[in-house]
Amino acid sequence: MAINLKTPDQIEKMRRAGRIIRRVLDRIGEMASPGVTTEELDAEAQRLTLECGAVPLFKGVPGRGSAGPFPACICASLNEQVVHGIPSERKISPRDIVSVDFGVSLDGWCADAAETFVMSDVPPDARRLVDVTRNALAMALEMARPGVGWSSVARAMQEYIEGEGFSVVREFVGHGIGSQMHEDPKVPNFVSRELELRDISLKEGVVLAVEPMVNMGSPAVEYAPDGWTVLTCDRLPSAHFEHTIAITAGGVDVLTDGRKQAALGIQVNK
Repeated sequence: MAINLKTPDQIEKMRRAGRIIRRVLDRIGEMASPGVTTEELDAEAQRLTLECGAVPLFKGVPGRGSAGPFPACICASLNEQVVHGIPSERKISPRDIVSVDFGVSLDGWCADAAETFVMSDVPPDARRLVDVTRNALAMALEMARPGVGWSSVARAMQEYIEGEGFSVVREFVGHGIGSQMHEDPKVPNFVSRELELRDISLKEGVVLAVEPMVNMGSPAVEYAPDGWTVLTCDRLPSAHFEHTIAITAGGVDVLTDGRKQAALGIQVNK
């Protein structure tokens, strides 16, 4: 496993991409409401991405097996859809939770983030699922710093999530990111034997996309017939949050939270 450490200049370039992601996710949060289709969310994401001079990372990614390339800019996953949901004419309902994953490349550098949006009539147990998933990501950001082994962060996330009565998805994990969307290392949200044997030592210049995916019931997942959408096997809801982060001397620098827009001279039309 070869982790490519990023220079401060490269990290700032990734922050520029992250600022676009934040703008798009904020806009999707404004739009996501009952009666709106996930295709409409995707169209707006594409419009803003191109307007900002960026390239959507997901569109055109080759599929597994007989599945064709991913056809959209965002992944829009509702309720029991864990990740990689394809935007469609399906209208959002008042009881839906909507997980949106989105990545861009700007001037050759990537960033990736995800957020789960809660509609007005979502049941309390699903709201709590979303809160716990968001909290798990916040916990990871608080703990990550130079000299820390990722296994300690993953263990804390797993224990918190399972202590709340939910489960951590095993088949999909976070990842390193830089000039490519997926780089080493794989970044799990749970502790495995492999992680214990080959722990990830955090150090300055490590940049990761950290993304807990949490299920209400069993952690088991399966693919839908479209070859892309991942579903919970028990069809109970799942939630997903993600940030691209850089490890610095002072801890974690979140590159997808929208800071430093003016300093970096990014032009984002509202």
